[in-house]
Order: sequence, then C-alpha cells, then structure tokens
Amino acid sequence: MRYAIIGAGIAGLTAAWEIHRRDPEAEVEVFEATDRIGGKLCSVPFEAGPVDLGAEAFLVRRPAARELIDELGLGDDVVGTSGLHSTVFTGGVMKPLPAGTVMGIPATSEPVAHLVSAETAARIDAEGDAEPVDWPVGGDLNVGELVRARYGGEVVERAVSALLGGVYSCTADDLGVRATVPQLAEAFDAMVEAGEKPTLSGAVKRVLDSRAAQAAAKRGEKGARGSVAATAEPTTSAAHPAGTQATGAVAGDGAQPADGAGGAEGDQDGVGKRKKRPVIFGTLRGGFRELYEALAEASGARIYLDAFVSGLARDGEGYRLTGAGEGTYDAVLVATPAPTTARLLAAVSPATAETLRPVKLAGSVVVGLRLESGEGFPENSGVLVAGDEPGVHAKAFTFSSKKWPHLAERGGLILRASFGRFGDDALIREDEDTLVDYALDDLKTITGFDAREAGVAEIYVQRWLGGIPRYDEHHLEHVAAARAAVAEVPGVEVTGSWAGGVGVPAVIADARAAAARLLGQGD
Repeated sequence: MRYAIIGAGIAGLTAAWEIHRRDPEAEVEVFEATDRIGGKLCSVPFEAGPVDLGAEAFLVRRPAARELIDELGLGDDVVGTSGLHSTVFTGGVMKPLPAGTVMGIPATSEPVAHLVSAETAARIDAEGDAEPVDWPVGGDLNVGELVRARYGGEVVERAVSALLGGVYSCTADDLGVRATVPQLAEAFDAMVEAGEKPTLSGAVKRVLDSRAAQAAAKRGEKGARGSVAATAEPTTSAAHPAGTQATGAVAGDGAQPADGAGGAEGDQDGVGKRKKRPVIFGTLRGGFRELYEALAEASGARIYLDAFVSGLARDGEGYRLTGAGEGTYDAVLVATPAPTTARLLAAVSPATAETLRPVKLAGSVVVGLRLESGEGFPENSGVLVAGDEPGVHAKAFTFSSKKWPHLAERGGLILRASFGRFGDDALIREDEDTLVDYALDDLKTITGFDAREAGVAEIYVQRWLGGIPRYDEHHLEHVAAARAAVAEVPGVEVTGSWAGGVGVPAVIADARAAAARLLGQGD
C-alpha cells in the first residue's frame, strides 16, 4: 500500500509513524509546504542549546505524548518544571494567578478577590440567586458572553481571557464553553438534566468538587500502593487547561496557561521533606525537536520539503496529488490547518470542504530572548497580562529559565514573550526590531527588570500566522460535520489541532486514531 500524508507537523509525522508501526511494509510519503518539519513545534538553536518557541510542554496526565516519547526511546530525556508559580499583571502590578477556578472562572469571589472590585466580588457571590442560565444541553455558548453576563467584565478580562489567551491565542469572547472548557459544559448539562437551576457558580462548583474527589481518590490509591509518583490530577484550572480535554480543541503558544507560564505545578524531585505536589507539565531536554526528528526517522517515510500540494483528485480507486508527488496513492491523510484541508479536499469531498471553511485561525508571534544575567529577576515561572491592561503589547511572558531547571543550568536567563490574539494581525506582522522593543519594554513595565542593562545575548522571533483554530461556540459542530463527511470518502482521512484539540497529547492521539482508521484498523 502506498500512502500520502500532507503536512509534516506533529500530526502528520505521528500518523506516518503509526502507519509504519501497524504496517511496516507500507510506503509512506510526507509532503510539507514549508522548509522544515515540526509544524507548530519549533526548537530554535540558542547557543547553549535548543529552546522551543512553539508549544513547549505536554500535560503529564494525558498519556498520549509520553507513550509516544517512550516508544521512540526518548523517555530518559523527559524533564519536569521547577514548581514556581505564575502571576497575572493587572492594575500595574503582578498578582498571584487565581487558584480554585475553572480556567479563571470562580464559584465564589474568594479566588479572584485580589483581581476585581468589591462590586464585582459581590456580583459573583450573588450569581446563584440570578435567573438561570439558558443552557443548551449538548450545545455550546460563548465563554466571554456567559461570564460577562453572570459575573461582569472584570472577571473576563483579568482572569478568563488572560488564561485562555495563552492557550488559544483568543479572548474569551472568541471561544466556546464546550469547545474549550468541556468539563464546565458537562456540568451545565448535568444540572439541566437533573432538574437543577443552572447557574455559572453552581456549574463551576460541580467541576471543582469533582476534581477534588478525583484527587482524593488518587491519593488514596497511592497510599494503598505506597507509591510516591507525582502524577495526580490538579484541582486548579491554572494548571488544568480545559482545552486539553479530549473534546476540547498544536498551538503556537502551547497548551498551557500563559504561553507556557504554568500554574500550580509540582516539585518534580520532592527535595528534602517538602510535600510532593503534582507534576503537571513535561518536556524534552533537547526541546520538541527531539520528538519530531525522531518521528521522521522512525517512520521510514520519504519526506519532501517545500512541496506544495494544491489539491487531490480521484484516479481509479486511488488518488493523485496536484503540485507534488508522482503516480497514484492508495490512501491520503491530510494533516493541515482547517482552511488548507478545506481547499485540498474541495474536489474529492465538497461536503468536508464546506464544513471547514467557517473555521478561522488565530495568529501569534513569540520573541525568544537570552540575557547575559538574570540577577534580581522575579522567582516566578511566567506572567499573563490582563486583557484590559493598558500600555502593554505582550499577552504573556514565559520565564523559561525559571520554569525549566534544565534551561537554568545553561546560565543567563531565557525568556519568551508572546504577542497576538485572534483578529490582531497588525501586531504579529510588526517588524522584528519593533517586536523585540515591545518585549523588552513590556518586561521592564511588568517586572521592573531592565533586560537591556542585563545584556541581550541572543534573539529569535518566531511567527505563527494562522497558528491555531478559533474554537468558538460552533467549532465542535464543524468538526463533527467534517468527520461525518470525510468518513464517506474511501481512502481519505483528516487530522490536526482543529480536529483533535489543542495541545501536543491531543494532536498525537487524534493523528494515531486517524492513521488507524485509514488502515481499516480503527474503532
């Protein structure tokens, strides 16, 4: 059998490996329109070692990434975070990231009281007495509209959009509840089906109570086994981005709050007698380059760069590619962004193309910096910027050397500044000098640290034009319709972050499933 895979990002390369693993005799060719593999994973060559300027971590509790890493023999290179916390910049001050919320949405005012006015706090605590939420069971609502209507704009801008912006490169007003916070949507479903009054505070409390119960059960299991493995599920949404759920929606910023800023992370080594807290995020010591290069080699696939495929056409019982490739392929897997997938499938599956055309993309840009010295820099893993904070261009900073001990070993200070949200193309298209100046100025404004005085040793700028889909309240409908349409086309499958969800584990899992279906071995 001869297979064509369009797209050499993590989805396409994972699919190539999965086909090879299931059918070692298969002939697999991968076509990538750009001059590099990896897609939204991008490890750039800083002098002291690679640094990721795309997604930089995976959720430990989601097994798909770690399983693949182990299959490829890279398990010994997995490293965890330092355990330092993140902050949010609002009112001209760095403040603690709210804990005990669902992606920044609280059940009471207590977790966000330090971020909002007394009037907003009172409104949150009285929300349970308001009219019920008109929740569509099995459907979706806009996150920003829902939270603003129930709690007010301060919660949206200073907590929810700040957190979601780092994961999805969108504000809360561009995202759907079920598409990005599926646990909350499920809680609303359960309340309505049980005949309970659906309120935002009540739904959030359901999620938090469920998380607490799961964490307690896991602690009990570990106690019974005498285990000290630090992999318990977090109970705070700051370290539990809902979009990494199977039903959620790789992002240029990584599937984690604050462009990788992290939240309530764990002490990986359990130093001394300190209580072990859950390890939430992991990565590879040499960056995600280790993963995508290992996949490329292990798959045995022929990979063609600068190979622009413009379409597919039926050729007997197989397919021909327009623009690249030779001859007929028995099957084709399309691992590209939704708009590209729509264009590629226009001739062989007009219905699939039609369902995907409404899916829009959000862009971002990451400025990576290495400073000669980090003396006096705050002991935090990163900072989110509130959506209503004036005079700041960046949406988030990752203090990479603080977050990742293996990067701290290199000396100096490595930072990532993230810019751009859906609809903000002007900012991400600024010239590199301007973006670097924004990063340095914003860093001083937020932390008081003068990076110019500390000495800027290295700079990398990575743009993600159309890096991640906008997971709005209609997104899951588009995905379901596209999957149904493509299922009617023999020998064609699709995958990618638009289909599988945000985050490295979600993309890997979806790509493996798509490859299995293509081989007729799926569920």
